[in-house]
Amino acid sequence: MLSRGKVVLFYPPYDGPPLGAPLSLLALAGTLREANFEVVLIDAAIEDHHLDRIEEECASALCIGISVLTGPMIRGAIIAAQHVKRTNPSVSVVFGGWHPTLCPESTLREPYVDIVVRGQGELTIVELAVALAEKKPLDFITGISWKKNGRLIENFERRVQPVDTFAQPAFDMTDFDAYEKKSGKRELAYATSIGCPYACNYCTDMVVYKRRFNAYAAEHVVAELTGLVKRYRITHVALLDSNFPVDLKRAIAIARGIVDSGVKFAWTFQASTDFICRMSQEEVQLLADSGVRYMGFGTESTSKAVLKMMNKRHQRVDEMYETARKAELAGIRVNFNLILGYPGETEADRLETFRTMSDIGRHFKNVRFSPNIFTPYPGIPIWPQLRELGVVEPQTLEEWETMPLGANLLPWLRGRELARLNRMLAYFLLLSQVSRRRSSSSTLRRILGMLITAPIRWRLTSSRFSFPWEIWLSQLSEQIVKRRSLITGQALPAVESANA
Repeated sequence: MLSRGKVVLFYPPYDGPPLGAPLSLLALAGTLREANFEVVLIDAAIEDHHLDRIEEECASALCIGISVLTGPMIRGAIIAAQHVKRTNPSVSVVFGGWHPTLCPESTLREPYVDIVVRGQGELTIVELAVALAEKKPLDFITGISWKKNGRLIENFERRVQPVDTFAQPAFDMTDFDAYEKKSGKRELAYATSIGCPYACNYCTDMVVYKRRFNAYAAEHVVAELTGLVKRYRITHVALLDSNFPVDLKRAIAIARGIVDSGVKFAWTFQASTDFICRMSQEEVQLLADSGVRYMGFGTESTSKAVLKMMNKRHQRVDEMYETARKAELAGIRVNFNLILGYPGETEADRLETFRTMSDIGRHFKNVRFSPNIFTPYPGIPIWPQLRELGVVEPQTLEEWETMPLGANLLPWLRGRELARLNRMLAYFLLLSQVSRRRSSSSTLRRILGMLITAPIRWRLTSSRFSFPWEIWLSQLSEQIVKRRSLITGQALPAVESANA
């Protein structure tokens, strides 16, 4: 059967090592191929001359779909779209992914964007490709925004479909050797579910998926995942689920199924501490036996007042301790993400978080921390409050590009306030690293660690941070890691705070 046409899918450059082929584009490729379209996937992470490749492939394409996240990734998307408009102006440029879904109007206003796919795109991209191939109108394709005679048109929203109704993502299109050369690991990005039942006020997930947990059955996950690992010799799997163990019976069944399969690989996931606390120690050990080596948690704060403002009433400090304890007994590393500078947070709230997290780090050597300045992403529920507080919402793609995770755009966190926060943060991170490394470090590091540990604890208790001799001394042997991936725990590049 002849192909109905070609669709090019492009993933722009992004910070950090690649986790493997972008799962979002593999999912689109799966449904497009099932509908008999030719698909070309171009990932800038492994394609050194991606603009040349885009130009070559678009010469015979119906459209190019570009997946976009808020932040620096937008720059690569803009460059690619503008290049297509210069070299192949008849090709439709389609933007999809998290940012266009949350900001469809400002995205579509750009002259180099023809169509925006909002939300779940597996079915939308197929209907769009059919309409372009057959030169049919776009008026009745749900889930898109588009231009008609210069006007911006927003079609009806498409209902979210169960993930198990779609074709399998096109994993066979992945050049695993190329990704291995870039990252040093034979890794697979995989999702067993989408959505999270919680409604945290800073989170975009609840905006897109409306708090609905949409998951594959445990049997499907085990069969597909172990098959992929064996077929492509995968050693590491990074789950992209927003909150993997929401259905505890399903999560445990997946772990047990992997153990029973005899297929060996390391895997990681994100979760909230309340779900791990509902597991018995034997069940957490089953996770470890199945290959879980790391878990990431959005703990954010230990202040009850801040957690209430974040609408994280499900988050409890005692469960953070219990999660760390269970994970340490099972030999699993964990990362606690922190959000600093949240609207309404006081210095007392920050100190409470630093003190409690330092105590957790002192008791459990498997715990690391990744603190970030609060980032006001598009569409989150507290934007009305943020506007009242003086936060200026970006209006164009170029302006949203300046909002990587952790960049400081908060008017209440400037000058001396920001300098003091940064000093506190430096002490907190230094104490965490020194405490964890003392037993296995060089003689110099052990001596320095003993010299500075007690004074740092005193500073965090007494709130005195002037004349930071411990930080100066530590620079002889320590390189402080400030940011880590919540998915894998790997260190990430530092973000320079705007207007610091």
